[in-house]
Amino acid sequence: MSQELKIHFPGKLIFGKGSLASLTEELVASSPAKVLIVTIEPLLTSLQSLIEKLQSEGLEVLVDTSITQEPSFDDFKALMTKVSPFNSDIVLGIGGGSVLDIAKLVAAQLESEQSLEDIVGIGLLKGRKKKLICVPATSGTGSEASPNAILVDNKDNQKKGIISPFLVPDSVYVDPLLTMSVPPAITAATGLDALTHCLEAYTNKFAQPFIDMYAFEGMRLIAANIVTAVKNGADEEARTQVAMGSLLGGFCLGPVNTAGVHALSYPLGSMFHLAHGLSNALLLPYVMEFNIAAAPRRYADVALALGCSPEADPTATAFKGVEKIRELIKECGIPARLSELDIPESAIPSMAEDAMKITRLLKNNPRLITLEDAIAIYTAAY
Repeated sequence: MSQELKIHFPGKLIFGKGSLASLTEELVASSPAKVLIVTIEPLLTSLQSLIEKLQSEGLEVLVDTSITQEPSFDDFKALMTKVSPFNSDIVLGIGGGSVLDIAKLVAAQLESEQSLEDIVGIGLLKGRKKKLICVPATSGTGSEASPNAILVDNKDNQKKGIISPFLVPDSVYVDPLLTMSVPPAITAATGLDALTHCLEAYTNKFAQPFIDMYAFEGMRLIAANIVTAVKNGADEEARTQVAMGSLLGGFCLGPVNTAGVHALSYPLGSMFHLAHGLSNALLLPYVMEFNIAAAPRRYADVALALGCSPEADPTATAFKGVEKIRELIKECGIPARLSELDIPESAIPSMAEDAMKITRLLKNNPRLITLEDAIAIYTAAY
């Protein structure tokens, strides 16, 4: 434990099938005049009764569905131009990680004197005046429980992080039934993203025993249920277990955060617009192989969480964990190599240079990653 442990969890957490129904009660009880709902079009049917109930209680409701992919600075500023005059009392984000990240930032920016550029980085946001409620509709990013929001800066095409305890929601509702309609490919990518959150927290240079509990159990739940959730999306139990694993991964993001896998995945998103979860899944086994030498016992624990049996020594057990990850990727139907996604091999040096800029995550990796190491990892993954 080489750094101070800081915990900023949501003020209230409701987890359970059908829990979306109790969200209406909280919103009405808060007696807001205006509610902004940031969501996606495919969820509008599921949210219709919620919206109608709020309107019947005399609340003004503004719904925005403009965020359809990983958002940029320009996307956020365009949204703020639309919602600032409405100036809602409560911001409700319902959707995947991109929607939740944007909802968190909207709540922080309404009536704020700080610009978006002012708050990019760690701990620069000075406060939030609006109540924030987040409801994840995928099981992956953990944004509902984290102090992080990630946007692409249009000026340099780099992913930038805004990290602040003021981005942690006041209330979180996790309703696994909302994930039932998520397609197999997205279920796989987001689930493996959540698994990566847990894995990178557990093997982190700054790992904490308090967070290890969440990380280990998150890995166990996701590894045991992700394939079923992908192949049979109607399986409520598998969906529920993966949703819990994703939430536990979100708990890991603030106090410990991710490391080399996420740092190397960022250029895949910013340069080639690959989905965040897919980018992580592509790189995960290769970064694991690179890191094992620096933390064999930690990676042996990872293997056990994934369901592997122990070998005679930690390193051998750890490598079984890498093979288990490869099996999960294959069974989930996720591409296993960069070359399968029309990414030119010639882009590897520039991707590596961009990844080296993500120092806030690289510093957490159990083994130092140099520019040459990054090139070698991308090449192995190609």
